[in-house]
Amino acid sequence: MLLCLSSLTYAQTIPQVASGSVTRITLFKSKFIEARNVDIWLPDGYNIQKKYNVLYMHDGQMLFDSTQTWNKKEWGVDEAMSTLIKEGKIKDCIVVGIWNGGKTRHTDYFPQKPYQSLTKAQQDFVDTKLKSAGRTTNTFKPQSDNYLKFLVTELKPFIDKKYAVYKDKAHTFIAGSSMGGLISMYALTQYPQVFGGAACLSTHWVGIFEVQDNPIPQAFYNYLEKKLPNAKNHKLYFDYGDQTLDALYPPLQAEVDKIMRKKGWTEKSWITLFFKGENHSEQAWSKRLANPLLFLLEK
Repeated sequence: MLLCLSSLTYAQTIPQVASGSVTRITLFKSKFIEARNVDIWLPDGYNIQKKYNVLYMHDGQMLFDSTQTWNKKEWGVDEAMSTLIKEGKIKDCIVVGIWNGGKTRHTDYFPQKPYQSLTKAQQDFVDTKLKSAGRTTNTFKPQSDNYLKFLVTELKPFIDKKYAVYKDKAHTFIAGSSMGGLISMYALTQYPQVFGGAACLSTHWVGIFEVQDNPIPQAFYNYLEKKLPNAKNHKLYFDYGDQTLDALYPPLQAEVDKIMRKKGWTEKSWITLFFKGENHSEQAWSKRLANPLLFLLEK
C-alpha cells in the first residue's frame, strides 16, 4: 500500500528543478507548530514589477526533486507549472511548498473541528486505529487549527511582504493530497476570506486506514454541510483513483459530491474527477496535476 508519508529530514540541498528556481526558508519558526522548512518556487522570468498568484502546497519536500525524497518520487510541480505558464493557459503563480512535520503530519493535517465533534468513544476508536497503524504513539490529538494559524498568520504575511504577489483570496490557493487534501479542504472552510480555492487530490476522507465502523467520514460530511463557503467566489477541486489506498475513496467521495450539489456548487466552482486504475502515489498525482492547476488558475 502506497502512502503519502515523508520522513522529516531537513536536507540543506536545494531541490534541483527543471525550470524556475527554488529558495528555501530553513526551519521557519512558529509559535503555533514545530519549525519546518518552506520551499518557494519562482517561475522563469519572475519579475518584481509584476504580481503573482500564490499556491500553497503541503508535503513540500515531495514536490520538486525525487532525488531528495524518501521514496524517490515527486509531484513534478515545477514541470507542470512551467509548461502551463509558458503555454499561456494559467495565470502567473509562485508555489510555496510547506514541509510536513514527519511524525506530526497526521496531527497537523487532520481537520480538528470534525474530530472534536466525535464522541469520546469514537475518538478512542480513532486513537486505537492510528496507534496500530503507527501514525501516533501518544493519544491522538489533532492540531490542525494551529497549523492553519501558522500558515495564515505567520507564513502568508511573510510571503506577502517578501514576494511580488497578490494578497487577496481571489489569487490565493491551497493544495495537497491524501491528508494534505483534507487540510486543504479544512483551510478553505476555516479561512474562506483568505483562500479562493483548494485542490484536494486523493482526499483521505477515511481519516484512518479502514472503513468498517469508522465514524470519521460522517463527521466530515456533517462538517461540510455546515461550513462549505460561498460557491460564487470559491473553487473546490477533488479527485481520486481506485487502487491501493485510493480504493477506499470512491463511495466516500460520492457522498461528498452529493453534499456539494445539495449546497449549490456547480461545475463553475467545483469539479470531482475519477482516474480509473490510478493509485495513491506522487507519480499518480504528478500525471494529473495539470487538472487542478487549470481549474484554479486558468486564464
